[in-house]
Parts: sequence; C-alpha cells; structure tokens
Amino acid sequence: MHYPWSAAPTRKPIHWPDGKRLAVIITMNCEYWDLTKPGSEPYYAGGPPMLPDPLPGNVADFPNFTWREYGQRAGVWRLFRLFEEAGVPMSLTMNAKMGTERPEVIRFGLDRGWEVVAHNYEQGELLTRYTFDPAAERELIRRTLEVYKQVCGRPARGWLSSSLRSTPNTPDILAENGLLFFCDYMNDDQPYLISTPSGPIVNVPYTIEVNDFTFFHRRAMTTWDAARMLKDQFDELYREGAESARLMNIGLHPHVSGHAHRMPCFREFLSHAKSRSDVWWTTREQVAEWYLKNCRDHIAGQG
Repeated sequence: MHYPWSAAPTRKPIHWPDGKRLAVIITMNCEYWDLTKPGSEPYYAGGPPMLPDPLPGNVADFPNFTWREYGQRAGVWRLFRLFEEAGVPMSLTMNAKMGTERPEVIRFGLDRGWEVVAHNYEQGELLTRYTFDPAAERELIRRTLEVYKQVCGRPARGWLSSSLRSTPNTPDILAENGLLFFCDYMNDDQPYLISTPSGPIVNVPYTIEVNDFTFFHRRAMTTWDAARMLKDQFDELYREGAESARLMNIGLHPHVSGHAHRMPCFREFLSHAKSRSDVWWTTREQVAEWYLKNCRDHIAGQG
C-alpha cells in the first residue's frame, strides 16, 4: 500500500476554507446493472441484493433488477429534489453505462454544477477480477474514462470503484490517466496522499459505515435510528474538527434511500447539520484540490 501509516494524533492540523471545521459530502451512487451476464456463474451485481438467493448470470433476476431500477426511475428524483431544495450540492458517482443508458439522471446533476465521479464501467464489472492482469484493468479504466468524457464533456478528475473493489494497481493506473483523487480506501476521517510513479493522488475516503446499505439493510435501522446515527456522526466529527478539520461522507443509493418513507431521515439530518455555519458542503474534487494546495505536509512522509 503506497501511503504512510499515520496515527491521527501525530499529524499537523488541517483547516478547510474560511476555517470550516467539517467538510460534508453527500454521495449519490448512480449505477447501472446489466440484466444478465454470459455464463452460468452467479452474477454479483456490485452490491447486496434484496432477495439473497443467487441466480446464474444468464438468468434474469427480475426482483433484484427491478428493485435496483426503482432507484433510477423514481428514487433518485425524490432524493435530488430533497437535496436541491436544501441547497446542498451532491457528488454523483457514475458507471459508464449509467451515463449512456440513463443519461437523464446524469444530466440533472451536470445542469446544476454537481460533481460526477467515474465509478467503473458497469456495476458488476469488478476490478478485482483483473488483479493479476493489469493490462486488462488498464483497458477497462480507459474505456470508462472515455465514456465519462463523452457524457460529461470533460475528463474525469476522480474514481470510485464499483463495490469498492480495486487492485493494488488501480491508483497507479488512475494517476497515469491524470486523475486527481481516488475514493476506495476507507481508513480515515481526513484525506491523504497515495504515492504513484506518476505523482501523488489524493485519497478522499468513502465509507461503508455511514452508508445506506449498512444502516438500512445490513443493520436494519429504522428511519429515526438512521437519522440519530447521522446526527451523532456529524456532531462528533464537528467537535473534533475544532482542532483539525474532518470529513464526513454519506453514501446513498437511490434504490435504497429513495423510498418515500425514508425522506424524513434526511430532512431531519439536514435540518440539524445546517444549523451550523462553519460546515463546508462540498465535493470530492474541491476537497482534493484544497488538500493538494494547502495540506501536503499534513502527514509526515506522504506523497
């Protein structure tokens, strides 16, 4: 792993723009799944299913496929409206096929100046299958970035692997392609630098803990349990941010969080968090640019 080990108390303090204590990123994962895959091997769709019994890849799994498609047809629009009304920018992650098959979703974010992060080619096409074939991984990333540029009208600046499944080669390949940031490593509440032969790339951590798959499905939290957890996470990071700024990411999936009965959870969290003025509602690209410009000496030996 090409980053330094660093215990939090040993670091220099970092500060966000205008002395903000806490950067908050709302990540909306905009993902596309193929209905079937070649062959009889079970199709892992890059995220947990609603019905757990696996089917062969070449057999259509309509309950799970249409549950996920609900997010594209209905759920994402409900969440977009809620966060837009709150005046909070979103960080969209986009599979290449999401951009070509469901362009309305991505266009909504682009039209509002929201961030779009490259998120693999198709949600079930995990990079880990290319762990021992870096040339194939490099080609898949190249294809993804090519579609990203066509859809978004600019080169990608950052990457989140589908299902967070990358390889030891992934940061190097991304840096080769000129990307600024990477999101797969979830081992911190602050950004840090990953060394590559092409120069450093900023890790802007994603999260599985503060993620709707975890709190709504894996842990079966109620709407109000989840709202309390989000507020507690916010409050503790905000408190710590008085000494050295922190980052809070909330990972959402439209087919999980986009159901009507879950909207009160996010309204309650937003009402709580927006009562603080010294919070930076931001994007991964803004965090990475700020960090590179102002915080390179934050951790000894990095970059």
